[in-house]
Amino acid sequence: MNTDIDIARQARKKPIQEIGAKLGIPSQSLIPFGHDKAKVSADYLDTIKNNGDGKLILVTAINPTPAGEGKTTTTVGLGDGLNKIGKKAAICIREASLGPCFGMKGGAAGGGYAQVVPMEDMNLHFTGDFHAITSAHNLLSAMIDNHIYWGNKEGIDIRRVAWRRVLDMNDRALRQITCSLGGVANGFPREAGFDITVASEVMAVLCLATSLEDLQSRLGRMIVAYRRDRSPVYCRDIKADGAMTVLLQQAVQPNLVQTLENNPAFVHGGPFANIAHGCNSVIATTAALKIADYVVTEAGFGADLGAEKFMDIKCRQAGLSPQAVVIVATIRALKMNGGVAKNDLGPENVEAVRKGCANLGRHIENMRKFGVPAVVAINHFVTDTDAEVNVVKDYVTSMGSEAVLCQHWAKGSEGTTDLAEKVVEIIEGGKAAYKPLYPDDMGLLEKIDTIAKEIYRADGVSAGKKIVDQLNQWEEAGYGNLPICMAKTQYSFTTDPNERGAPTGHEIPIREVRLSAGAGFIVAICGEIMTMPGLPSVPAAEAIHVDDAGQVQGLF
Repeated sequence: MNTDIDIARQARKKPIQEIGAKLGIPSQSLIPFGHDKAKVSADYLDTIKNNGDGKLILVTAINPTPAGEGKTTTTVGLGDGLNKIGKKAAICIREASLGPCFGMKGGAAGGGYAQVVPMEDMNLHFTGDFHAITSAHNLLSAMIDNHIYWGNKEGIDIRRVAWRRVLDMNDRALRQITCSLGGVANGFPREAGFDITVASEVMAVLCLATSLEDLQSRLGRMIVAYRRDRSPVYCRDIKADGAMTVLLQQAVQPNLVQTLENNPAFVHGGPFANIAHGCNSVIATTAALKIADYVVTEAGFGADLGAEKFMDIKCRQAGLSPQAVVIVATIRALKMNGGVAKNDLGPENVEAVRKGCANLGRHIENMRKFGVPAVVAINHFVTDTDAEVNVVKDYVTSMGSEAVLCQHWAKGSEGTTDLAEKVVEIIEGGKAAYKPLYPDDMGLLEKIDTIAKEIYRADGVSAGKKIVDQLNQWEEAGYGNLPICMAKTQYSFTTDPNERGAPTGHEIPIREVRLSAGAGFIVAICGEIMTMPGLPSVPAAEAIHVDDAGQVQGLF
C-alpha cells in the first residue's frame, strides 16, 4: 500500500498559474515561490472585494484521539468532491507549525488521495510566513527591552511586561526564563518566557486582519506592558507597529497551492485551536469566497474548541455566515471514546462504537446552537465493519442528522461525491441561520461560563478573585464586548485529557486570563494547558532525515 508521502511524490502537479486560472486569478497577480506555490497579491485582492460571496462550509470533528479523525483529509476530500460534481470550489486550511511536525503530531496536509501538495514544503518552511511572524513578534520584544534600557519614557513597570518571546518549535526549557543578566550593559534583569509562535498574538492578528492597514492598526493596539498605575502600554507606544508591518507585508498575502486532483487550495495562517483561535486567515477565506462558489474550511481539533472559536470569534469579527457544518468521525476514534485501548481497535466492537457515539452526539447538539445544519462524515478505515458503520448511521439519524460514509483517503474525490451532494443539498435547503453562542454585551465571566455550560456541559467555572477582578477591570476599560478564546485541552470536554466520551457534572478551572487587544479577544487559560509545548519522550525529529536520494524521510 502506498504511504501518504509516496502518493504525494507521485502527484502530477500543474503550474500554479493554471491553478489560479481556475478561479480567475491572472498570472500577473500571483507571486510565485517556485512552480507549485504562490502568494496572491494584495492588489488583486482589492479588485475582488466587491464581488458576491460563495457558500462557506466548515469542517470540524469529534474530540481528537490517538486513533485519528482525518479532519484535514476530509476537508481536502470534500473540496475535491465538490469539484468532481461540477461545482467551482476551493479549500482553505492552516499552515503547519514546525513544533508539532518535529514533536508528536507530524505533517498536516491531508492524507492518502486527499492531500494538498507540495506536502514537504507545506510542513517545513513553506513561504516563510511563520518565520516572518516570529521575527515581527521578537522585534517587538527587543524594542520593549531597548525602550526600558534607554530611559523607559513610557514608564513601563518591568515587573509587568506582558509581552513574551516566541519560537516556532516545542521547547519546554524556555517556558520561564530570566533575561538581561550579565551586568548594566545588558539591561534590567527580569523574568520572561517563550510561547510557541502559533500562540503569538501576532499570529492571531495576521489571521483576523482584513487588510494591511487593518493589520498595522491591530498590531498597534496590542498591549505589551503596564505602568505602575496599571495603565496599559501599547505596541504603538513603543513605535514598533510600522516595522512589524513591514516584516509581515508579504506574509499577510494568502498562499495558493493545489490538491492532488489539481484543485485550488489556500493555505494561510496557523493559530492552534487549543491555545489560540484555531482558524486559517480571514483574508484567505474572504478572498476564496469572492472567487469560488463553494469554500470548504476547517477549524482546529474538535468542535468544542475549533468550531466554537470559528463561530464565536472568526465569523463574528469577519462577518462570515457558514451555510453547513461537516463533523468528521472515525469508527476507530469512536471506539476509543467508548473505552477501547488503541492497541485493541482492530476487532469489531459494535458496543464500544455505540458507547463512543455520545461524544459525536454532543458535537451535533452543539453545532445546532449556532444555527447551522450539520452532517456527519464517517472517515472510512479498512478495518471498519458494516455493523459498526450502521451503528453510527442509525445513531446520527436518531439525532435528526445524517451520516455519510466517505472513502476519500483511498479513492480521492470518488470517495466523497455522496458527501458533496449532501452538503449542496443542505445549503440549497436554505436552513442555515448562523448566530454566535453569546451576545457582545454579555459580561466576560458570563461569556466564559456560557461556553463552559453550553459547549463543555460543565456545571460552571471556577475563577479566583484575582481573575474576576481582572475581567472587571477590562470591562471598565472598554474591552467587555470582546469574545472569549478558551485555551483548553483538545482531548476532552473537560480539562482532563484522559476523560473521553461526553462527561457532565465537571468544573472548568480558569487558571489565567490574557487580554489580546489587537486580535480582539480575551484568552481564558483552563487547567494545565501550556502555551509552549514540550517534545515527547521520542520526538518525531529523531526519525527525520535526508536519504541518499536527497529526499526527506520520516516527516510524515
